This record gives sequence, structure tokens and C-alpha cells, in this order.
Amino acid sequence: MQENHSAAHMTSPTIPDDVRRFVLQCIPSVPFLEAILLVRENAQLGWNGAQLAQRLYLSEAAAAALLRGMQQAGIVRDDGPAPAPYSYAPSSPDLHQILERLAQVYASHLIELSKLIHLKSHRKAQLFADAFIWKKEQ
Repeated sequence: MQENHSAAHMTSPTIPDDVRRFVLQCIPSVPFLEAILLVRENAQLGWNGAQLAQRLYLSEAAAAALLRGMQQAGIVRDDGPAPAPYSYAPSSPDLHQILERLAQVYASHLIELSKLIHLKSHRKAQLFADAFIWKKEQ
């Protein structure tokens, strides 16, 4: 077995390229990922902010924001004013398929996926900080 010390390369073999791309483009946080997987795993249930908050140990407002984000991403559907209006309903077969693959990868590579999400958010924070510093120096 060949050893590779590159930090960026350490996660590549375990996360397929299509899943990696989806995570980098569409998953803003670990709680968002966990919310997707929870509603997917319990697709027969309807969800609201209170239920999601209880299962993910988040505030109800944070959980409601996750549900709205998943709705905007086409992952859940808002079925109306019922007590639990959101249901798992990927908006396309392609999205359904990538979410299935994401769940498979999560089951065996939770740490690598979490690191990928954190690395992405760290890069964004660093770019923001760098832009702020640059503007201050002007």
C-alpha cells in the first residue's frame, strides 16, 4: 500500500468524485448533512422544526432554517399547513440518486465527509477574513 501525505489527497480515495462535488456545492454544514440523512432515513414521516430540533439537538429556529434550506435545494417538499409539513421528496431522479450515494458514503466515511464540509467552511471564512484585511489596508 502506497502512503500519501497530502492532506487534500487523504480524503479523495474514500469519497467518490460525484459525492465530493455534491458536498462541496450543496452541503453548507454538518447539521444540514445530518438533517438530510435523517429525513431521508425516515421518509415516511412528515417533519417540522420542533421534531427535527429534537432529533438533531438544535434550536427549533435552526432546525426550521435547515428544513427551509432543504426545501430550496429540492430535497424536501412543503406539503402545507399540517403540523409536520415537510416530507422527503427529492425533486429529480438525479438528486435522489446522489442522496442515496451520500447516505452510503456517510455510513462508512463520516469523519472524511465532516472534514470535507469543515474544510470548505474554513476556506470560505478565510477568504472573507482575507478580503476584510485587504479592504482595511486600502
